[in-house]
Amino acid sequence: MKLLSVNVGKPLRAEYTDAEGNLTGIDKRPAEGAVAVAAPGPKGVGGSGLAGDTIGDKRHHGGDDQAVYAYAREDLDAWGRELGRDLANGAFGENFTTTGLDVSGALIGERWRVGPDLVLEVDSARIPCRTFAGWLGERGWVKRFTAKAAPGAYLRVIEPGEVRAGDAVEVVHRPEHEVTVSFLFRAVTRESELLPRVLAAGEALDPEVREIVVKRIG
Repeated sequence: MKLLSVNVGKPLRAEYTDAEGNLTGIDKRPAEGAVAVAAPGPKGVGGSGLAGDTIGDKRHHGGDDQAVYAYAREDLDAWGRELGRDLANGAFGENFTTTGLDVSGALIGERWRVGPDLVLEVDSARIPCRTFAGWLGERGWVKRFTAKAAPGAYLRVIEPGEVRAGDAVEVVHRPEHEVTVSFLFRAVTRESELLPRVLAAGEALDPEVREIVVKRIG
């Protein structure tokens, strides 16, 4: 299990985002050399956990509980075959493109050591938005992405560190519950009957997501 690339985005002006100035950081490209990763601060104030990376809409993205977004190369390849196009590392706006790791099958609360120092904790799933759909330019993209239920994982920083392409990823903790990233995604998008079981993830769950789940189950 390792990082194929560490991806960062420069500001891009695009009509498909309603962020301030119509700016988005979804165009992620592999970085050369080491990239520092640290907790960026709360959502609305903090942006990306990666130095040099852009979050265009801090209302809905970034902050401590979305410090890093990871997506598996294996899932990118599967999408590429379905869409009939090559998808480069970073094509889904992910910060970490991994190989050998079932990212959407990771458990909420699972911890990864990446490289020698960085420790991350899985806390939520990526929900597709207008900007993602506009960036990919695929018809019915939100519906198709949702049906696949391979959303990739958001992670918070437990211990900061520097990472680079080729670094090993080690799972150092797996909690004893059933709530994977994919399970959570299915529960909050199209299988609401799963929502009560999501709470088994406990305090590791992104507090914003937990609040949504609690409201929905009443």
